[in-house]
Amino acid sequence: MNPWDLLICLSSRKNGGTGCFQTEDLHNLELFQKVNLLPEIQHFLCRKEGLCQITKAFSDLQLPLVTPDCSGQPGLSRASAPRNVSQGSAITGQARASHVQHWWKQSTSTQLNQVSTLSDHKDVLKAQDLSVIIKAYVLVTSLTPLRAFIHSTTTVWHPPKKKHFTIKLQKFFEIFFRNSSPQQAFNNMKEAINKLLLITEVFSKSSASGPSSFNQCSQCFQMLTFDIGFGMSIHPVVLKVHEHFDFQDENELTIQDQISKELLLEDTFKFLLSNESSTSSFIEALQKIYGSSVSKDGTYNREEEQCFSLEEINSMITFIKELKNLGQFELLFPSSAPKIQMLLRDLYRMVDPMRRLSSVLTVHWLLSSLLQQFQFMNKEAHTNLFEWQPSQENMNPKQNVPSDFRKNHGALHYSSKTEERRCSYDKDTLSHIRQLFTSPQLDLNPQFNPKIREYYAEVPFDMVTVKIGAEPSNCQCHVHLDDKKGPSIANYPLGLGLNKVIILLTDDSQPSPEVVSSYKITIYREDRPSLPLFDDYMMCGFVQDCGSKIHPEESCGLQPLSHEYLSAISQTVFKTCEAGDTKGQWIVPCLSCSDNRTCDWREITWQPHGCQYSVLAKPELQRCVEGRRILFIGDSTNRGMMYYLIERVNKTLQEWQKTHDVKCYHNINEGKTFISYSYYPQFWMNANQRPTFEKALEQLLQRSRPLENTDQTVLIVGGVQWLNSNHLLIIQKVLNRENLSNILVIVKSIGMGFHLPVDGIHSLSQAEVQNLWNENLVILDTAKNLGYEVVDTFVITMGRYKEFLQGKCGCHFHEVVKSNPSEERPHITMTLSRRYTRGKYFGSQSKPSQLQDYATNSRSPYHVRGPINQVYSEILLSRLCASKREVVST
Repeated sequence: MNPWDLLICLSSRKNGGTGCFQTEDLHNLELFQKVNLLPEIQHFLCRKEGLCQITKAFSDLQLPLVTPDCSGQPGLSRASAPRNVSQGSAITGQARASHVQHWWKQSTSTQLNQVSTLSDHKDVLKAQDLSVIIKAYVLVTSLTPLRAFIHSTTTVWHPPKKKHFTIKLQKFFEIFFRNSSPQQAFNNMKEAINKLLLITEVFSKSSASGPSSFNQCSQCFQMLTFDIGFGMSIHPVVLKVHEHFDFQDENELTIQDQISKELLLEDTFKFLLSNESSTSSFIEALQKIYGSSVSKDGTYNREEEQCFSLEEINSMITFIKELKNLGQFELLFPSSAPKIQMLLRDLYRMVDPMRRLSSVLTVHWLLSSLLQQFQFMNKEAHTNLFEWQPSQENMNPKQNVPSDFRKNHGALHYSSKTEERRCSYDKDTLSHIRQLFTSPQLDLNPQFNPKIREYYAEVPFDMVTVKIGAEPSNCQCHVHLDDKKGPSIANYPLGLGLNKVIILLTDDSQPSPEVVSSYKITIYREDRPSLPLFDDYMMCGFVQDCGSKIHPEESCGLQPLSHEYLSAISQTVFKTCEAGDTKGQWIVPCLSCSDNRTCDWREITWQPHGCQYSVLAKPELQRCVEGRRILFIGDSTNRGMMYYLIERVNKTLQEWQKTHDVKCYHNINEGKTFISYSYYPQFWMNANQRPTFEKALEQLLQRSRPLENTDQTVLIVGGVQWLNSNHLLIIQKVLNRENLSNILVIVKSIGMGFHLPVDGIHSLSQAEVQNLWNENLVILDTAKNLGYEVVDTFVITMGRYKEFLQGKCGCHFHEVVKSNPSEERPHITMTLSRRYTRGKYFGSQSKPSQLQDYATNSRSPYHVRGPINQVYSEILLSRLCASKREVVST
């Protein structure tokens, strides 16, 4: 076959992996013909005997690698491996080796402990220390000097399970190491790969098995797959290196697997076959390094009066070309990381004390210098290469924060003194802020500029608050957050999804300060990290989160569910819960209950002990509320349940407002149901002017008449934390007085909230939050003693207190949004329990089809979303319709 440009041999399991070309064929390559074969890498990294040679030669370094048993393997001893060490420079070589060994042990002690533990396992994939294994797809375009790239996609699986899924590397590290350090974990993985590749380069150049055994091929490359395991730490261990891009067995490939495989190969071909010219960029970068002494043909006279060799020039030009054509690849090496640079130098000094390989180090230095200049010249390339490593140099000078703020991220510090603020009296600066401060620091898009008024930032799930402050450019102006009289610095709660912060700038030189401009920051807080699961999973349960223990003496976080428990809740016939405060727990499918990063949090469901709450289909719910008058009194959390009920009954929510007064709805259930609502307490009014609970209840009853003294009249009362047992006694007194003692009363208990240190509201300490449990028990007991139904929202919200939505209280687990099904976020789950979650253990009990997914109703202008609100709202509906079901059943 001739002519050809690229030759890649994709090994097949069916033919035993026989190669389609041999090493001898490399002699006959034409210029620019590229072949997927680097014999040194295949021998030293992908073969047992090669790995044994490396580990014996560098035994003191304790590589981050799980190696096979090398006993009885022929190979070089450590003393004889580096060929030049014994030739007159043994002492120097030993000193260098000692230095490298000391540095390596210091920098990877945690990692080495993990490796030594794993090395004792004969079957690595069964090692209990591994939480997850990933495949890193690496393309080595040159071994000497080393140039290597890593693809943005990875395959992930959980040992010893064989099921797998494909995900972006960046997304994997963001999810799996969310609570530690995603960036550091990613860097550790790249560092481990770089170490092995560098040692292969050094060893192949210096050992007796190196140059004499293999023919150097400037056009050769190698497609590698590194199987990398992670335990509970951020330090990886390399389990195996494949000499090709390794995928699942062809018989097990899904359609998505096949697509991912084809895209990976397509990206590789594009990268290798790019015709983009790089000569001009190379000359420009080289001139930055050497100045005008570089001619247009790329030659340069060094101190020794020698020019660049053709090989060096080709290496540099090819490297610049690769940098301009990264696509879905990211640069692995050359690396600017100090530890890798130090390792490179020390390895060559250790194995080559006579500096016979200095020309190789020279090219390494040239490529590193080119990399730095190329990053400087090409901001786009800089962004692609280091998008996870924002640097101070890349920041707008006006975005720099004071040094004392960087030292203390717990608070914002800057002086309000005019001379220290460096403010201006220029009228052109009246509408500008000079600096914007955030803690933790937000990655604003676009970067801060006084002339840009709107910004966007994304933060991870675990960031629940952010402190924001600003400094005006003009000395006559002041900054206020959210309100004309608001503070200049404030701590904001970050609900899931979108959060908006308004920064107002006022001109205080006038008798009545006026708003001259405003800035807006939109902050999107991501949902709880979630990984898609396979068929093989385990069920885990939890009641309280370890970040806020309500019961310090009891276990927190995920706990594995026993076979007895799973058997009990998988009964075909399961009784209906008889009360709205039945104890229960959240259950979620995970690969491992010891690692919450391996769970599919989209499939979480509330499971009461020993019973289930029936999910009413729309016709059944409509019959239940037909002819009834349903009255709600309480705060916004109670209002959220009301709008949920309206949308469930009507299958649409035609109107919505943040009602803070009395509101009546006559258009429910085709006019067959009446609903009214009264907001309580009216906290914005002066304490001596607020209506009492008794007055508010009387007004609601009056506005809702006529009312029957039967369960056709329903009163639903509740809130976050204002409710106490005295309010329930007031309800009894008022209903007796109004001759309504036989109506159905449902009490929504208190819930989690006010647990964040937010400016402008009273926040609770951890001890005060724990006391809520006892207060809640008193409310539930009092309500049941009075004959009222209850819905316990505290036990449901306390384990998921971080999953609040917008609002300063941190207590809202619902939001009403404009309905747009195409923009529904992943965290919106409007089915109580899906077939996937329940399928293995729960049979047909969940009846998911009964709960209509009205989120997709295009006729509805509004939609109530929030899975936690959905759970306790469905419990409310079950209590609302319990008596109706009893009548039907009898």
